[in-house]
Amino acid sequence: MKILLLGQGAREHAIVKALIRTGTAKADIIVAPGNAGIALDAHCEPDLNPNDPLEVAKFALQHAIELAIIGPEAPLIAGVSDALREQGIAVFGPSKEAAQLEGSKSFAKEVMSAAGVPTGMARECDTMQEVEDAMDDFGAPYVIKADGLAAGKGVIVTNDRTAALEHAAKFIDMGILVEEFLDGQEVSLFFLSDGKSVLPLTPAQDFKRAHNNDEGPNTGGMGAYSPLPWLPEGFIEEVERDVAIPTVQEMARLGAPFVGLLYCGLILTKRGTRVIEFNARFGDPETQVVLRRLITPLSTLLYKAATGHLETAPQPEFTKDVAITVVLASEGYPETSAPNRPIYGISAAEAKGVEVCHAATAFQANKDDEEVLVATGGRVLSVVATGSDFAGARAQAYEGLKEIHLEGSHFRTDIAAKVAN
Repeated sequence: MKILLLGQGAREHAIVKALIRTGTAKADIIVAPGNAGIALDAHCEPDLNPNDPLEVAKFALQHAIELAIIGPEAPLIAGVSDALREQGIAVFGPSKEAAQLEGSKSFAKEVMSAAGVPTGMARECDTMQEVEDAMDDFGAPYVIKADGLAAGKGVIVTNDRTAALEHAAKFIDMGILVEEFLDGQEVSLFFLSDGKSVLPLTPAQDFKRAHNNDEGPNTGGMGAYSPLPWLPEGFIEEVERDVAIPTVQEMARLGAPFVGLLYCGLILTKRGTRVIEFNARFGDPETQVVLRRLITPLSTLLYKAATGHLETAPQPEFTKDVAITVVLASEGYPETSAPNRPIYGISAAEAKGVEVCHAATAFQANKDDEEVLVATGGRVLSVVATGSDFAGARAQAYEGLKEIHLEGSHFRTDIAAKVAN
């Protein structure tokens, strides 16, 4: 099956590795635009703009693509999946209209309300005065969310009123949601959807804050682990029944069937499970651990969803091994951007048994005109390790990280620490 994957991050690299590991031939995978690491595992088209619906559809037809997988949110919001579907190409990724589940936090709240999905109270705000009034009503800690896409940086949870207001002011033009604070353990649970039914993958937990002990600013994610041994029995079935199925049914009722990956960001409160947010695609860095454990052919699962036939898909199976991933970030991330700097030691890390998923890398010529690997963004690599227990997987991941050298880089040292004890 000829597959086109759109994206250029560690999530896309993890998807490529999972496709190959579960039976897809390397020669059948094209990634656009990709990155230096992805190019080692699949053919990349760096000049193809993944956010241009006509350009992507034309390319897919020219290369006889049978399945398109959309990694990041931007192409979904741009309507790339719609353009591909109009040409009869199977797409794993929701339509522009259905992707509003991620693109608009207020739309997602409306869908949840109509579907009876449990979530926190929220108020839409268009002015800073409305934000202040809502903050006064809900009280601290303050939860402020940009209504539109903000690359994982649109949310702040803080007791600092000034910081909350500064965050709101930064995103007020796209609208703000002020929400009640929900306290509890967070869970990411992915569901494949064909627009009518769903299939759950395995739960994961990610670490959003930049520094140990969940301190520092919010990021796109600094690490993750899977499975979650502390989850109550029946949790996946409960979320499928109370969250995923009602949401997919409501989207169908609205005339915007959701075909693709429904990412449920959940929190286990004393009052029960609540939805924090939906995403319309695989989450990063959770994908790196969820798909690392997948045994079932990924291409089969995604194609069945894309073509509306999940009822004939195999039940997703996962290894008994646990998986953790630790993100290596550039100096200053997420507040400032470091210049492109060389990275060394990835092969030595892989020799320790870890899987390295590239997020922001490229080959550039140095002063001696030699091609060297450089970091080109905030989150640079995801180092993934598996093992029979979390203590072993953690040890392996951090041994791998010791081998990788990037000036000024940082990573958290407490990923999955609580479940390893």
